[in-house]
Amino acid sequence: MRFGHTVYNFAHIGNLRTYIFEDILRRTLEFNGYNVKHVMNITDVGHLTSDADEGEDKMELSIKKEKKSAYEIAEKYSKAFFNDLKDLNIQSPTTICKATDHIKEMIDLVKALEKKGFTYQTSDGIYFDTSNLKDYGKLARLQIDQLKEGFRIEKKEKRNKSDFALWKFSPKDKKREMEWPSPWKVGFPGWHIECSAMSIKYLGEQFDIHCGGIDHIPVHHTNEIAQSESFTGKKPWVKYWLHGEFLIVDEGKMSKSENNFLTLQSLKNKGYDPLVYRFFCLETQYRKQLKFSFESLDNTKNSLERLKEFVRKIKSYQSDSLGYKDLDKLISICEKGFKEEINNDLEIPGALAYLFDFIKQINILLSEEKLSNQDAQLILEFIEKIDSILGILKEEEIPNKITKLAAERVIARENKDWKKSDELRDKIKQLGYQVDDSKKKIIIKKI
Repeated sequence: MRFGHTVYNFAHIGNLRTYIFEDILRRTLEFNGYNVKHVMNITDVGHLTSDADEGEDKMELSIKKEKKSAYEIAEKYSKAFFNDLKDLNIQSPTTICKATDHIKEMIDLVKALEKKGFTYQTSDGIYFDTSNLKDYGKLARLQIDQLKEGFRIEKKEKRNKSDFALWKFSPKDKKREMEWPSPWKVGFPGWHIECSAMSIKYLGEQFDIHCGGIDHIPVHHTNEIAQSESFTGKKPWVKYWLHGEFLIVDEGKMSKSENNFLTLQSLKNKGYDPLVYRFFCLETQYRKQLKFSFESLDNTKNSLERLKEFVRKIKSYQSDSLGYKDLDKLISICEKGFKEEINNDLEIPGALAYLFDFIKQINILLSEEKLSNQDAQLILEFIEKIDSILGILKEEEIPNKITKLAAERVIARENKDWKKSDELRDKIKQLGYQVDDSKKKIIIKKI
């Protein structure tokens, strides 16, 4: 499976919604016993500001704006992006590949397409001739006669409305920071060619799943298919295409170009755990638009806290009960329904309904003290199994300073030094944590 990211700015939470859905996909495949080779490409060159092969490279614009080198820009935003993925508990790809490390592969791919008769040269680059393909645009069901002309290439040079750049020539009047020699002229790769070149290198001439945002269907993914299948001669190049819908705000689609976007850091600055946002995204199926509001995020925050509280309750549960004889049946019903829903095009909201119904029934059994300690352990193991897909119950890391204070408090209570015990409790609370020692087990949690 493959997907990628362009590193000219911070990822916004709409971008990150797509990576959350893709992480759920990978976790679901692994849950079903598949071995997943997950490739992510990093676009650090070649992504123009317009899909019509016009405008400037987005990396070049960031260079001007931030007065840093292209490689510094790429390093800055790549680091921020991968920190976001870590905060959201998104698994690391098995392979990460940068466009600037694969210029040779891109040139070789363009040369191969040229040899097969799929290209032509204009004054500003090497273009792919889509008229050679009878099924061009099949993914998006494009009506070619309705496509708009690109403005950078005059109509007399561009043979067809849908033709696209494989290799762009550097402007004659200035030197780009990112440019390379080629068999044609000094220049840089088109956005589409780099994705095909890296996919073919790491996943072969055919692979199973390609993911991305829904906005990539009519141009980027359509052009990837055209050039890749023309090169390999194999159809289909990709067996399954999965696309995530937009995250929208009151102003419409969240977009960097419209300057109406929120970053994960901005949510963290407001006190939200990144896993609250992950859970928020899971409450709507990935192929449906999701409207963002802080009110909705607060509701999700409360739901996640209740789920965490349930887990803490199970972990600290102690009872002399002999156990509940129908527990295996309850677990089996939940697991069967949960699995059916996630395997139905990642229908996570439906899967969550089974989980919440299970928790409701377990809470009743807890209140009636019908569960044994062994039952509690089985429930905990089942919740952890479910969370191997959801990824929202990441264990909170308690700082050493807090655990030491909690240990001191245990000693104070054993010595019946209630004054010191209360002082330590207040000190722990001032540091943002709470100690629950009402049960036999001591539970520390972040406030």
